[in-house]
Amino acid sequence: MTIRIPPIQCLLTFEALARLRSVTQTADELCVTPSAVSHRIKQLEQILGTKLFGRADFSLTTEGSEYLAQVREGLASLQKFPSSAASPGRRKLRLAVTPTFARSILLPRLKQFSDAYPEIDLTLQVSIPLLDVVAEDADLMVRFGTGRYADVEHVCLMKDEVTPLASPAFVREHGPFETPQDLEGEPLLRSPLEPWRTWFAAHDLDWPEPVDGSQFNDIGLMCDAAAVGMGVALVRMKLAAPWLENGTLVPLYPRHVPSPHAHYLCWRTGTMDRWECAAFAEWLRNSLS
Repeated sequence: MTIRIPPIQCLLTFEALARLRSVTQTADELCVTPSAVSHRIKQLEQILGTKLFGRADFSLTTEGSEYLAQVREGLASLQKFPSSAASPGRRKLRLAVTPTFARSILLPRLKQFSDAYPEIDLTLQVSIPLLDVVAEDADLMVRFGTGRYADVEHVCLMKDEVTPLASPAFVREHGPFETPQDLEGEPLLRSPLEPWRTWFAAHDLDWPEPVDGSQFNDIGLMCDAAAVGMGVALVRMKLAAPWLENGTLVPLYPRHVPSPHAHYLCWRTGTMDRWECAAFAEWLRNSLS
């Protein structure tokens, strides 16, 4: 007879929901979405063939109470094992990530991952998109581009919108910026990662791509340059969040334009067979959703 063992994430979700009696709090504790919590409980009940919770307040059924005791005993046994082996129980995960994505998006959330998976040691390595600067031997890679990657499996992590940003002092000195045409003659900071033609075309401007002025291969450096008044930068709103929040950069116009590129999580075939890689991928997707 074939015995189907429930996935560990379903058991962890069941224990947390039984303890917290709140889908929202359970989702926060496990760093997943509320819908993921509901899906895991439904999956567990389908595997077991019985209802575990009452309908209204997440009180346990009789079967749920009996199963909870078994689940907690099993989880406790699993937690004991690494303590006897200490170091061998830790898992290593190497992530290649673009610099500004790491600073603006990943690092503010990373403590949630380390709290949820303290047994995983994460190594961050920098890679530069559109150039030949890549991290060697990374297990997972965050790439920025069109998503046409034939050499790896991948999933879209985050799309974004672009808009011109400048320092408040620059806006006071060179403004007001009321129409797109007001950018004519202004110093436009350049990056191959975010061509100005995207914004020009969306505003029916037949201007050519700028060929003069300062150029950067890192969006964070371009934001820093704009923040000290060097010119106007075309930046993705999510990546620019730290500069926008501290007031060193401000949008020139209310309209934002979808970027033709996005951030993708990439991996080589077979990588997701390692549970630490699958766990990080699921956590990252859920934290950005």
